[in-house]
Amino acid sequence: GGGGGNQGTGAPSISPGGAGGSGIVVVKELSKASGVWNLKSQLRALQQGTWPRVLVTPFNANMLVIAGGGGGGVRRGAGGGAGGYRFNTSYPLTVNTTFPITIGAGGNGAPSACAGGGAQGSDGAVSTFNPGSALTSTGGGGGGGQVIPAPSDPGSGGVGAGRPGGSGGGGKPVGSGNTPSTSPSQGNSGGLSTPDTQDRLGGGGGGAGGAGGAADGPGTPGRHAGNGGAGSSAWPGDCTLRAGGGGGGDFEPAGATFGAGGPGGGGQGGNYTTATDPGSPGTVNTGGGGGGGGGACGGTAGGNGGSGTIIVKIPADGAPAVSVTPGTNTYVISGGVGTATFTVSGTLVVAD
Repeated sequence: GGGGGNQGTGAPSISPGGAGGSGIVVVKELSKASGVWNLKSQLRALQQGTWPRVLVTPFNANMLVIAGGGGGGVRRGAGGGAGGYRFNTSYPLTVNTTFPITIGAGGNGAPSACAGGGAQGSDGAVSTFNPGSALTSTGGGGGGGQVIPAPSDPGSGGVGAGRPGGSGGGGKPVGSGNTPSTSPSQGNSGGLSTPDTQDRLGGGGGGAGGAGGAADGPGTPGRHAGNGGAGSSAWPGDCTLRAGGGGGGDFEPAGATFGAGGPGGGGQGGNYTTATDPGSPGTVNTGGGGGGGGGACGGTAGGNGGSGTIIVKIPADGAPAVSVTPGTNTYVISGGVGTATFTVSGTLVVAD
């Protein structure tokens, strides 16, 4: 309240009383129903300029899932296939839900210290969004090694064969792509390696956007190992090319050249001429296939496949609070769209 007035004892004098203090209103949030914004969320949205906002659940996300690429083979090794490439432009998400994320590792390239017919590269690992209601891409197939004539290896299997996968590895026979089958296709087959009796050049690994290139046969000027298949930018979330196949390695004849990596993260094949350039690895977080190793056993190793990735685009007005774990993954809001980018396995948390 205000202070009282004062009248002096001498001549008449009256001083005024003090003014009263302003009031205050205290609001305490006791509880709220599920799906109703709390005050903290409202304040945050107001500060971000996204208030008012109508919470709609479920709402649709636009996501891309790429698996790990296959590793390159050894002994004029073939290139590894790219990791499977799949997307869904209307995947339903609900608030107050945690979605597990698995990012597939790239397959190991075959080591240079091989024996006999060389060695296949290892397959890449699957990437999965939300197991149980999953969108899953299959790892790329490993590239094959040298094709040796019967009886040790008739060229219809064994280490000379490319392995199947999201995209298949190069070899003889080639590794099949889109395995297991999805619609639309998650990848393509690898390219054909030359048989042992026709010099030794590795085929390219398949890519999300095209099959791996076949190695040049006898009589072709400037003999060339197979190039990796091109990657894809079909996902409408961005225009980035990803999931290219690995290039084949060279061995014989003299003057032959290694295969180029497929555009979109595929590694180039190893170079036997220098005996120091192994198959290049696929680019990290593109699902690119590894390049095949050049030369014989003891030559150059196959390249490792590139790891996969998952990218989720969410309408910023769809969910008040989105977070990702661990901290190496990111969530950024721009132009009214939130983008969660996963480079390692973790979780996507959609809260209210």
